[in-house]
Amino acid sequence: MKPPAFLLCVTAALFAAAPAGLNEIRSVYLLPMNAGLDHYLAQHLTAAGVFQVVTDPKLAEAVFTDRLGKEFELLLEELYPPEPKEQTQPPAKPSGSAPEGAAGELKGEPRTRFSSFGRSRGNLFLVDRRTRAVLWSAYERPRTSAPEEMDRTARRLVERLKRTLGGK
Repeated sequence: MKPPAFLLCVTAALFAAAPAGLNEIRSVYLLPMNAGLDHYLAQHLTAAGVFQVVTDPKLAEAVFTDRLGKEFELLLEELYPPEPKEQTQPPAKPSGSAPEGAAGELKGEPRTRFSSFGRSRGNLFLVDRRTRAVLWSAYERPRTSAPEEMDRTARRLVERLKRTLGGK
């Protein structure tokens, strides 16, 4: 094989590879979705052997959802509360530091982060439960919410995921 052709093949393989972290996922939890899409996805993910679908969110390495944003973040905090940290005393303020409430110092509740993501029919996200990173996403809008169409949509989404994973 000539060196330029070899480099082209290697480059193509790198671009076709699954996103970092996606190949390490073995078990997933599905959050409730529009028109029961989560049920159809569970069936197709299991039948295709792509991931093990678990009913206990604590056993999952990643979560499927059809929405992102504040509501999703709060739900993740509820499902996966952060481990309690040891109580430590706050660091002492250096002498001559600015008084409490001085300019540049935040006080009160943290600001609410706003997201342009919301509940959008057709979006599907696979989120790593530990890092909160979106590992994979796709858009496949069902034409209707009829069971046959939801099943067809779930099948197409799982086929796309399998292609991303390299035929897993």
